[in-house]
Amino acid sequence: MELPDKLTILADAAKYDAACTSSGAKRGHRAGMIGCTSSSVMGCCHTFSADGRCVTLLKVLLSNDCCYDCKYCVNRRTNDTPRASFTPEELAELTIGFYRRNYIEGLFLSSAVLGSPDRTTELMIRALSLLRNEYRFNGYIHAKAIPGASRELITQLGLLADRLSVNIELPSEASLKSLAPNKTKKAILAPMRQIRDQAAESKAELVKYRSAPRFAPAGQSTQLIVGATGESDRHILNLTEALYGQYRLKRVFYSAYVPVAENTLLPSLDTKPPLLREHRLYQADWLLRFYGFRAEELLDESQPDFDPRLDPKCCWALRHPEFFPVEVNRADYEALLRVPGVGVVSAKRILVARRTGPLHADDLRKLGVVMKRAQYFLTCSGELATPLRLSCAGVAANLMAVERAALPPEQAEQLSLFDRVG
Repeated sequence: MELPDKLTILADAAKYDAACTSSGAKRGHRAGMIGCTSSSVMGCCHTFSADGRCVTLLKVLLSNDCCYDCKYCVNRRTNDTPRASFTPEELAELTIGFYRRNYIEGLFLSSAVLGSPDRTTELMIRALSLLRNEYRFNGYIHAKAIPGASRELITQLGLLADRLSVNIELPSEASLKSLAPNKTKKAILAPMRQIRDQAAESKAELVKYRSAPRFAPAGQSTQLIVGATGESDRHILNLTEALYGQYRLKRVFYSAYVPVAENTLLPSLDTKPPLLREHRLYQADWLLRFYGFRAEELLDESQPDFDPRLDPKCCWALRHPEFFPVEVNRADYEALLRVPGVGVVSAKRILVARRTGPLHADDLRKLGVVMKRAQYFLTCSGELATPLRLSCAGVAANLMAVERAALPPEQAEQLSLFDRVG
């Protein structure tokens, strides 16, 4: 098989790995315009660095020839799909060729389990060793650690990659047993624990010795499939919180399940991916990481799933009217972060700006506060930010209208002219 054919197959097979990336655009060159995204079809995607830069990555699988038979996976052993595998030499040469042409700045490398976890990891290590040592490639590399691989191989992989990730895939052990019989919770969590511990040891060594080897300096992440099984949003969010706390993950990625297989345990093939649910989980994830919320505050037994009509922060605010209104000229940073429409940046701006004098509603707009959401929950020197005094139901209706306007057309729900029956 020719190298371009392998690239087409393995780049397409990699699209189900979520990594804060985007791909699939097909706009080619047009006269009078600059830029071309046709390379996205061949595996180029985008991610964002810690300092906000957009970085282009080559996103491919080493192989899609899997020995596992996970029922939800397009690359499962029993699926009739074209198979291909790169040799380590092909992958290294391809990556450096893309880099020299300024197509990419880094590599996102995953793989199906080719023969065994150890064999797959050995091939990935060989490819990354060629890039780092022979081609002297110093760019960003994100590699997937294969559950079940030996500790020694995970160590070698972490010394070559900037970030490692171990995909949990399914939110519960019961789902793993029914849909992925070759995988176990223990096998998945063991490398996550190893990466956490070795990354901490590496940081401690670097404090003492500048020349100490760096192990996964960009940390680790994981991916959860949403909608393939029946776990609630509450279950997923509690799992997310535990992963952040116990394994010091940088990110948990959520991937709306795309039906690729006919199975009684999975949604039917005509089921649409739950993109809005994925969106709400990302919003809640942001609240956990940057806004001081806990999972138990956002969802409970009486409400195990997010309301698709409103973002999680607005839902929390509507359920806790006793917390509001918040006085912007006196509230601390943590209280400001609880206000819908106030973000991390705008909350910090408020703290700085009010040192020179009291703030008013117009000042908040200039500071980046989204007043369409925040106006119902704020006071400025004791005065409400909006002249309207609405009931909780009225506020909810207005916020839902704002939310519908903000959502992409494919995720927004069209309002009916008639009340729903039943």
